[in-house]
Amino acid sequence: MRRCLDLARLGKYDVAPNPMVGAVLVDESGTILAEGWHKKFGEAHAERDCIQNFEKSGCSIPYSACTLVVNLEPCSHWGHNPPCCDLIIEKGIKKVIVGCLDPNPLVAGQGLQKLQEAGIEVESNVLEQECKELNKRFLCLYEKKRPYITLKWAQTKDGFLDTIRTDSTHQPLVISTPLTKQLVHKLRAENMGIMVGTNTVVLDNPRLLNTHWCGHHPTRITVDCHHRISSQSRILSSEAPTIVYQTSDLPTILADLYDRKIHSILVEGGSRLLQSFIQAGLYDEIHIEESQQTLIQSGVPAPNIPLENVSATRLDGNYLIISKNGQ
Repeated sequence: MRRCLDLARLGKYDVAPNPMVGAVLVDESGTILAEGWHKKFGEAHAERDCIQNFEKSGCSIPYSACTLVVNLEPCSHWGHNPPCCDLIIEKGIKKVIVGCLDPNPLVAGQGLQKLQEAGIEVESNVLEQECKELNKRFLCLYEKKRPYITLKWAQTKDGFLDTIRTDSTHQPLVISTPLTKQLVHKLRAENMGIMVGTNTVVLDNPRLLNTHWCGHHPTRITVDCHHRISSQSRILSSEAPTIVYQTSDLPTILADLYDRKIHSILVEGGSRLLQSFIQAGLYDEIHIEESQQTLIQSGVPAPNIPLENVSATRLDGNYLIISKNGQ
């Protein structure tokens, strides 16, 4: 199963909104005969890739003497690919070991049931927590009916996001270092959407692209209730998709993102938007970069973070990750 997880991670930046999945076919002694993983959205699922690789290998061991190990429940419905369950049954594989169930209502236990009804031995929930952590964004979409939400900001040592600026002629305060800028772009690559508020678009005119990490550009998301965003704003360029909402109601926005199957968003600012997510309890992680050198004494205050039901991990002296618990 750990090998499945390693294989699944190889598709990290290319499979969304699908989950990351790896599959391993082993013989009765546990020797690996073939491996596969979901490489790109729309292409073969991990189970099919593994079986194809097994057949290309020319191995003479029959499927009836093989066990398939996969970190997520095999699909039982048609999508871009035929149901993996049908292929497993067709090949006569004797046993399937699964890491965790797929909460997608089109699967949701039906995959395992279909295999069992075909006489295949099924074992589930193997390294379940590790498997769920890998696909936390995908699972959140179906379990919470909203995207997985990561809030991110950089602040000075004395707790400010920026100086007070009233128009775009004033340059934003630079807090990030080249290293932490890379970490932010890694986050952009890991999430399907990136969201900022109206003021951030008007004052900073950001492109919101992923230019310092591998992977796709996220879908850019913003709010423009009062039509303040210029049609020339860089966020509206053809470099990546953009969604502009005419409402600031977060439940409405998140419901629409759910319908669009955007399974994760990175919220980068500004202060008002970040605080609105925190006050509503709508977040799963918070990433804070804190400069140990920059002091400005006054400016735009950083958001207030509730300390209950959270755990914190400090990567170094400047970067803190806060995860929400029990939600």
